[in-house]
Amino acid sequence: MDTQHNTALTRALAEVPGPLPTSGVIHITLPHTDRFTVVGNHLAQHPDLSCTAVGIAVRIQSLPQGAKVGIKALAARCREGEKRIAAALRELEAHGYLRRVRDRLPSGRIITRTVFCNRPTALLHPRRPAEGPPQPAKPEPAPTPVPAPMQQPAPVPAPAPMQEPAPVPVCIPTAAPPAPEVPVAPPAPSAPLFVPRVPPPTAPKAPRRPLPQPSELTPELDRAATAFLSDLHRHAPQVTLSEDDVRRLVPGVAAWLERAARPDAIRRALTDDPPQPLKHPAKLLTYRLTELLPPAPPGVDDLATLDRPRPRFTVTPFQTCEDCDRAFRSPAPGHCRDCRETRAAYAQAAA
Repeated sequence: MDTQHNTALTRALAEVPGPLPTSGVIHITLPHTDRFTVVGNHLAQHPDLSCTAVGIAVRIQSLPQGAKVGIKALAARCREGEKRIAAALRELEAHGYLRRVRDRLPSGRIITRTVFCNRPTALLHPRRPAEGPPQPAKPEPAPTPVPAPMQQPAPVPAPAPMQEPAPVPVCIPTAAPPAPEVPVAPPAPSAPLFVPRVPPPTAPKAPRRPLPQPSELTPELDRAATAFLSDLHRHAPQVTLSEDDVRRLVPGVAAWLERAARPDAIRRALTDDPPQPLKHPAKLLTYRLTELLPPAPPGVDDLATLDRPRPRFTVTPFQTCEDCDRAFRSPAPGHCRDCRETRAAYAQAAA
C-alpha cells in the first residue's frame, strides 16, 4: 500500500511564509477567534521553572475569575498528583507569579486568597495612570479688524475762519489676554498591588555580622583556641582547616571560651549536622561562631541578686469558733464575727 498523505497538512505547509527549515519545529499558526489565553514567553520559556509549574500556571491563567485553584481542586482537573502540584505552586510563588495571602472578612472569618499575576516583573515598577485621548487644539481667536482712521475732508475756504472741532477718540477693541496656564502636578506613584516574596537578584543584601572578638586575647586564650581548631579534624573529618583559617577563626573561639563555654559544647555546636557535601568548612565555622554565640555569663552582683531571699508575707491562720464551730481567720482562738455580735446584743439587752 502507498503512504497516506494528509492533504490539509500539505496545504497548510504550503501557506507557511518563507522556506521551510530542514530541522526543528515548524509552526503552523492559525488565529484564534474564541476560547484562547495569551501566555507570555517569559512564562512559557522560563529557565528556572519546571514544565509542570509552567503547565499549572497556564491552567490557572485560563480559568475564570473566582475559580478554585487549591491543590485538591487542581488535582481533580489535572493528571498530576497533589505532591507535584504543591511543588509547582511553590515554584510559582517563589518566582512571583502566585501569592497566597490571608484576609479577614467583616464577619471575622479568616480566608486564604490566591492571587495570580501573568507579568510579575511589571508590578515591580509603579504603574502610571492611563492617559486619555489627546484633546484637539483650540483654534486661536481671529484678529479683530481695526477700523481705519477717519479721513477728514479737505478744508473749504470760508469767508470767516472757523475753529476746528476737538478730535473724537476711537475705541479699538482688542482680544482678551489668554488665561494663565495652571501647572498640573504629576500623579503620585501608586504602590504596587503585588509584591513578590522572593527579592530580585539586584536587591541589596544585609551586611554580614563580624566574627566575635574577646575582650582581651590573652596568650592562654590564644593557645587554647588554636589547639581546639587544630584538633577539630580528629572529631569531624570533613572539617579540615588550613593554617590561615585557624589564625582567622582563633578570636571567635576565644570569645566562646571567654564566655565560659566548654570545648565539647563548642565542638558540638560547630560540627553537628553539617551540609552535605561540605565545600567550605571555614565559612561554616565562621557563620556558626557568629550566629550561635552564647550570652555572657552573669556577674557576681547578678548572682547575689538571684540568691537574695524574697520578703515573706504573714498569713493569718484559721480558727474554729467556740460557739458555732465556724472557721474564721484570727491570730488567736475565740468566736467568729456573728457570734461576737450576738453576744454583744445579749449583754446590752441584759443591761
